[in-house]
Amino acid sequence: MFTGLIEEIGIVKKIYIKGDSKIFEISTNSISSLLNIGDSISVNGACQTVVELDKNMFKVDCVAETLKKTNLEELKVGDKVNLETSLTLSKKIGGHLVLGHVDCVGTISNITKLSNSWLIEIAYPKEFSKYVVNVGSIAVNGVSLTIAQSKEDSLIVSIIPHTFENTNLKYLRRGSKVNLEFDIIGKYVEKILLANNNSKQIDWLKLLSS
Repeated sequence: MFTGLIEEIGIVKKIYIKGDSKIFEISTNSISSLLNIGDSISVNGACQTVVELDKNMFKVDCVAETLKKTNLEELKVGDKVNLETSLTLSKKIGGHLVLGHVDCVGTISNITKLSNSWLIEIAYPKEFSKYVVNVGSIAVNGVSLTIAQSKEDSLIVSIIPHTFENTNLKYLRRGSKVNLEFDIIGKYVEKILLANNNSKQIDWLKLLSS
């Protein structure tokens, strides 16, 4: 579990093809010193496991399912990725609870520079609109952000200068692909409501047949 506060921007140094998966070697300045083999780490918002470690680099083994559902499939040598170590009980939750389980990939449709911030519009599959709430939380490439405006199949987030300069959001352009994880609270509420509705429907059918 993570909080969506990026600790460092890493650089993809090497990519190894391993069957239908890929091993990414990522160079860092300091975050490697916080890691151990087997630790979870968020790479562009996708939870990965550290399989190899050195002073200024680590490797993760990205399986086919993750490649299919995230923008990690498109990573190239030299690309910059957002990194965050996993949440501990003593760590501040400065963003929101992020699982590192990417729901879908969105596409940057517009970037507007304001006097002291940026508005980024992201198009996404319409079926996920039920999880998008104005001033609600969303993780974009692992960054905890607040939804400033929602549309039927796109959303707008506002980026402050600190976040812009300290994440890979500053490298986005129109057409860039970003990992999206919607707030877990909405998913639990949906699951509970569906379960309640289904049980009521079953009871009603039993009543009719009695």
